[in-house]
Amino acid sequence: MTATIHASAVLVGAWAVLVRGPAGSGKSRLTLALLDCARAGAIPFARLVADDRVYLEAVHGRLLARAPDGLAGLIEVRGLGLRRLQWEAVARVGLVVDLAAADDERLPPPAQLVTIEGVAIPRLAVASGADPLPRVVAALTSGAA
Repeated sequence: MTATIHASAVLVGAWAVLVRGPAGSGKSRLTLALLDCARAGAIPFARLVADDRVYLEAVHGRLLARAPDGLAGLIEVRGLGLRRLQWEAVARVGLVVDLAAADDERLPPPAQLVTIEGVAIPRLAVASGADPLPRVVAALTSGAA
């Protein structure tokens, strides 16, 4: 089964970060920030998978993300419009970041998981108004994801 959701995905190292949230919550902004972190050396590698809409498909117990036709390599930069970037055709999702999450906690339980298409994946909840980048980078670089 394949699902299309409103989200963004960025490959960071060997795993994709799937960024979900309501319109205007900062999905594209977080994706661009992760790409900038890779350029600055804060994380080893990052490449766009998809922005705005993501196809998700469970294959052999793995959740794969890819851009829909016509949107591959495109990302919206608020105030500048659509921009074309290098992109990855498909990536295995290893972390889900939920922006504007009502269940954000200062000290969440150690193993927060979300199940998408039957695949359990680590989840990071970020409240509205909170900067998600430091938490996401910490999760990616500390092995918490």
